[in-house]
Amino acid sequence: MPSLKDIKTQINSVGSTKKITSAMKMVAASKLRRSQEKAEAARPYSSRLEEMLSSLASSAASGEGIIKLLTGTGNDQNYVVVPVSADRGLCGGFNSSINRETFKLVKSLEGNGKKVQLMPVGKKSRDFFNRVMKDQIIESFVDLNVSSTGYESALNISNQLQELYFDGKFDKCILVFNKFKSAISQEVTQQQLIPLDVSNSEKEEEKENSSNAIYDYEPDEETILKDLLPKNVSIQIFKVLLESDAGEQGARMAAMDNATRNAGEMIDSLTLKYNRTRQAFITKELIEIISGAESI
Repeated sequence: MPSLKDIKTQINSVGSTKKITSAMKMVAASKLRRSQEKAEAARPYSSRLEEMLSSLASSAASGEGIIKLLTGTGNDQNYVVVPVSADRGLCGGFNSSINRETFKLVKSLEGNGKKVQLMPVGKKSRDFFNRVMKDQIIESFVDLNVSSTGYESALNISNQLQELYFDGKFDKCILVFNKFKSAISQEVTQQQLIPLDVSNSEKEEEKENSSNAIYDYEPDEETILKDLLPKNVSIQIFKVLLESDAGEQGARMAAMDNATRNAGEMIDSLTLKYNRTRQAFITKELIEIISGAESI
């Protein structure tokens, strides 16, 4: 049976942990609001830009130069997968879900005979894939802190990806990230970044035709594509980083809330155990006193 001092020490230790998790919950909640506003503000711009570029896809005469970001290389053999995780833990299954989904995607592509390389964003993905697929990592990005550095973080990743793409290092790039749904819900999402996924372009064209909408572009469509396609890569990455940041804060807030409640329940359980142990010691001492008095 543990001594009263041991139980008391354990209660104090759990109490200190509870204070830490409660503080972390409040910090995450304060960061969540700002991150959520930024993520939701970026969605309409990035989605509308993709729709416009998809509607211009038919104007791409050839897959040369910048236009390759839209039409592709003509091959489907080499892939770069970019898992976007957090730099820190204590956020429930936020990071593990990204690593698990990325691992499944890589194995699926390799099973189809594709060559896959990795470009992890965030320490948790980098450290995980350093253990299981170290030879396939070509670059990694950590400590981006997108809430502070802003668009520059996305631009650095975009420039690296486009440089590799135009050097012929890969044919397709897929992002794996947590899309922010609510403070307690994030959805693991895959998005093809390069080349631009125009699978919805036909639907958009049908909508435009049904409304008899006619658009004139100035300057011509090809000039617009050459200017906007590189920017679209950066903007889509920026949107993903903002979504991931908001999801991380929501996941951490929920995880710390659960940890605080669990710590409270543990304190209640230990307090009950402390009282019962103390009562047992007192009863034992009384029995010893009475037994001694009777023997006299």
